Amino acid sequence: MSGHSKWSSIKHQKGAADAKRGQLFTKLTREIIFATRSGGGNPDGNSRLRLAIQKAKDARMPSDNIERAIKKGEGSLEGQIMFEATYEGYGPGGTAIMLDVVSDNRNRVVQELRSAFNRSGGNLGESGSVAWMFEARGVIGVLAEGKDIDDLTMQAIDAGADDVNPLGDYVEIYTKPSELEQVRKALEGAGVEVDNAEVAKIAQNKIALDEHTSFQVLRMLDHLEEMDDVQNVYNNADISDEIMEKFQSK
Repeated sequence: MSGHSKWSSIKHQKGAADAKRGQLFTKLTREIIFATRSGGGNPDGNSRLRLAIQKAKDARMPSDNIERAIKKGEGSLEGQIMFEATYEGYGPGGTAIMLDVVSDNRNRVVQELRSAFNRSGGNLGESGSVAWMFEARGVIGVLAEGKDIDDLTMQAIDAGADDVNPLGDYVEIYTKPSELEQVRKALEGAGVEVDNAEVAKIAQNKIALDEHTSFQVLRMLDHLEEMDDVQNVYNNADISDEIMEKFQSK
C-alpha cells in the first residue's frame, strides 16, 4: 500500500489554526450530530459516535461542546436540518477526489463544489465515477519525531495493524475499519501517543504527478478543505516529498 496521503501531514499542521477560527470544531460537531442520529447517543453501543467523540477530544474540543452536539443529534436541542453525502470528481492531471459533505443546502454545496472543480481544471463527477478506486480503512496517525520507525512499526504490527506508512516525522498506521479502536487502544497501552484516528477512504492505486500539476492539486485540496460544508477530502495523488516540501514552504 502506498499510503493514505501526504496531504494528511499538512492537515495535521493546519489543525491548530483551524481550531482557532472554529472551523475544525464545526466539522467535529457535525460528525457527532450525525453519528448520534445514526446510532443513538450512547457511545458504548455506537462505534461511529465513539470515534467522533475521540476525534473531538484529540482536537481538545470542550466537553460541553461534545455533550451539546450529542443532544442536538438526539433532538433534545433545536438545530438546522442537515444532510450528509459523498461527492466524487476529477482534479488536475486526472486525480481522483472524494469528499464527505455535511450541509443544510444541497443546491448550494453542489454549486460550490462544481465551481471549485471547474476553476482547478477538473470536473465534478457522477456517483460511482471514482469510488471504485478507494476502500475504507482505519488510519491511525502518530507523531514519529524522536522515535525509531522500526520499533514503532513492530509495535503497530503487534497491536494488530495491517500496514505502516512513514511520512517523514508523521507515521500512518492502517487497520481494518472494524479493528481501528482495538488497535488504537493497544498502541496507547504500549506507550504510543496517538495523534489522530479515523476511518478514511484510501486510494488503492496512486497517480504520479509532476511539480506543476502537484501544486494545482494541492491548492485545490486546500480550497476544498477550507469549505465549511466539506468534512473530509480524499485523493489518489502521488506527490513526492520534495514537491510537498516546496508547497509547504510557500
